[in-house]
This record gives sequence, C-alpha cells and structure tokens, in this order.
Amino acid sequence: MKIELGFRDITLPVEVPERNLQAVLQPSAIENDLEEAEIVRRALAEPIGTPRLCELVKPGQKIVIVTSDITRPMPTARVMPFVLEELDRAGVRDEDVTLVFATGVHRKPPAEECRKLAGDLAYSRIRCIGSDNEDVAYLGRTSRGTEVEIMRLVVEADVRICLGNIEFHYFAGFSGGAKAIVPGCAARRTIKANHSLMMSPRSFAGNIADNPVRLDLEEAVSFRPAQFILNVVLDAHKHIKYAVAGDMIKAHRAGCEFLRNAYLCPIDAEADIVVASMGGSPKDLDLYQSQKAIDNAFHAVKPGGVIILAASCREGFGEKTFEAWFREAKTSDDLIRRIKADFQLGGHKAAAIAKTLAKAQIWLRSDLPDEVVRGAFLRPISDVQAALDEALERAGADAKVIVMPYSGSTLPALRK
Repeated sequence: MKIELGFRDITLPVEVPERNLQAVLQPSAIENDLEEAEIVRRALAEPIGTPRLCELVKPGQKIVIVTSDITRPMPTARVMPFVLEELDRAGVRDEDVTLVFATGVHRKPPAEECRKLAGDLAYSRIRCIGSDNEDVAYLGRTSRGTEVEIMRLVVEADVRICLGNIEFHYFAGFSGGAKAIVPGCAARRTIKANHSLMMSPRSFAGNIADNPVRLDLEEAVSFRPAQFILNVVLDAHKHIKYAVAGDMIKAHRAGCEFLRNAYLCPIDAEADIVVASMGGSPKDLDLYQSQKAIDNAFHAVKPGGVIILAASCREGFGEKTFEAWFREAKTSDDLIRRIKADFQLGGHKAAAIAKTLAKAQIWLRSDLPDEVVRGAFLRPISDVQAALDEALERAGADAKVIVMPYSGSTLPALRK
C-alpha cells in the first residue's frame, strides 16, 4: 500500500506490504457540506452560553483578540473577517481592537508573519502584535499554586476574545479554549508552574475532566476570563469542518467532544513499527512542535518497537531550553531524572521524548544535520522507505506496521 507523508510543503511516498500493514490511522472523514464561511458564521450566530459577540461588546470598549502563532494551524486569516463583521455590527472602532498572537515561550512573529497570519483585511484595519510575557500583571494564585501573571494588555482589555483550533494535546488533554491566554499570553513562571502539572498521571491526551493542567490553566484565566471564544476543528487538509463559539468553558467542551468522536482512533494492538508524520508545514517547523507526533505515536508502538518520523524541523530545536537539555544530557534517561528533580519549560518536552525513547527507538527523517539528530538521541535517516524496509527486516516477516500520516492530531487508543 502506497501512502504519502506530509513533509514541509511536499509529500514523501512510502509503501507498506499489505501483509504487514495493521492500520492507517487517519481522522474520520467529517461529513459537513457547508462552506467554511457558513460554518463559522453559524457558530457566531448560535454561541453556546453567551450572547452573540455583536451583543456582548459595546462601542468604546478596548478589545483584545488572542489567537495562535505560526506553530499552530489555526486559520486566523480565514476567520477574522467574520469576527470583524460582528464587531462592526456592534459599532466597535478598529482603533479599539488589537489582535495578539499568543507565543507563550515561542519566538515572536516578525511583521510580515503577523500579516500572513492575520490576513490582509485584519492586518490593514487593526493592530496586530506578538504577545509579551515580560510586561505582565499579577492576578493571584490558583488552588494548585500557580502564580498567575498575564500580559498587561490582555488583562486591561474590556473584552477578551480567544480564537483557536481544537486538537488533542499531549498533557493538557486538548488545545483551544482558555489555553490561548495561559500559556499563550502568560509570564514564563506562570507557564512553568502550570506545565509542571504534566507529571500527573491524569495529564494526558484526550483527558479533560480531571486533568490538572487543563483545570489549572482555566482557573488561572478565570481571574480575567475571556468573555467569548471562537474555536474550530480542522480536517487533515486544514479545512474548517466544525466551529464553536461562546463561553470559554462550555463552548470549548462542545468542541472537544466533537473532536473526540472524529479523531480518536481505536486500535486492537500496538504495532512493531509506527510510521508517522506531523502532516507537513507548518506543524513540522521544528523538533519542539514535532514532539507531538512522537507522543501520539507512543500510544501505538510496542515496547521495543520503532517509530519512524518524517518531520522537517527546518528551524532546528525551536526552543533554547529544550535544545540545551539535549546538549547537556549524556543519555536520554538523564532527561527523565532531570525533569523530576528540576522542572523547566522546554526541558519538559525533552523529557517527554525521553519517555518515548524508554519504550521504542525513534528514527527521524528531517532537514537537521545528522549530528544534531543524534544529539537528541534519535537516529537520523535519509529515506523513509529504506528505513521501513530495514525495520521490517529486523522485526521479522510477521511484523505489524501502523501508519499515522497526521500523527500530531491523531490519538490512538487501545480498544477495551
């Protein structure tokens, strides 16, 4: 069976013998014949738990819209015209609106990137900036001990609107909702305290009801809540197939339930070999983001198996602490010991990769130099097909293969 794996803006072909192929895990085909515009407009017209946005905002109010940076596939440029329609209907002036790209601990977007993300219409009408995790306001402490500091501009706004896409998140359960503000617009120490809760056994992809990371970040944002959200669910080709709007919690949970039904992939058994891809650009920009594909593949591979990952990582590691931890570790086990002794942002993702390495080998097809890949305790490969052929020869004639072409947004789960 021939399968195309997204890599940068191209695809890499790989053929898996039929006798070895256990499954190709892909998001379910979402049956929705509506155009994207109609999907988004309908969500905005029928919000969950709040009035319509045009009824919620008033002329003269300072409004901040928080959306994702380039490391997320949120199609901000495609939804902003409809958000602006709502604000126009309410009589809000363009000069009172700011679009903030939530970078968390990622790099700040340059002006041209802001234009691309926002779209020409929004960029020409309203101020568009990257978030600032140093100019922050202190709001208090959560019940789990997180000191809450959020970007001052966001805190001081009269109305906060969060945009985002909902997908599985390896320790917050799901992306989207309040996550645009914490960690998106939070101070580094707030992000660190919240993310340290990832060590809980309840912090895993798809879990939200008692997930301490998710509950803590929502409590943090409740000190200055978002009055309105617009979240979308994308298909494998990054088309909007579903949208929810309204209350920060209620609307988000409705979106999560839709995603769970569409994208959770039951499997009968773990496989000897998992072939995975982030799906290409922009998700495979760096190793920091591509870790999500590794984490989801973790749930599909047998102990002692092999994960073959195609991810460009053309911008390198993607985060300074993440990179430093790999450079300072002598073995991958060092990373697990270190995170338990000294939780650090960036280091948490290095430890997550180490957790997978404790279960399986990871072979990486990327644009990184081979010595850099080896420094992350991964095996560099130049050809996915050759790597699969070798892995099959090692594992034997009866070896089973699971392919995950969109591993970053597809969550395998063993059937009970």
